[in-house]
Amino acid sequence: MAGVGKLLKQAQKMQRQIEEMQKALEARELDFSSGGGAVRVKINGAGKFLSLQLDAEFLKEDGKVVAETILAAVQEASTKAKELNDAEMQRISSAFQMPGMF
Repeated sequence: MAGVGKLLKQAQKMQRQIEEMQKALEARELDFSSGGGAVRVKINGAGKFLSLQLDAEFLKEDGKVVAETILAAVQEASTKAKELNDAEMQRISSAFQMPGMF
């Protein structure tokens, strides 16, 4: 049963690390732009969108171009936030190995 106690301690440590990582990701802000800076998106590392800024001159463009550019900026921001989140989770979970699982 000593192995179970050690495993439980490792799981608790990993849980604390995940909670700390989540707080750090929520505090980290990432900025992205598209259309030469006409669209700016701010997102945190946890994937929560914080702001969207549009250049007034850009809004005079064709609606389809505006929509595509906004979508591209939002998709890039979302992808990068997820990649950051996944990398941090991998860093934490790689230290935790359950016997017989790997």
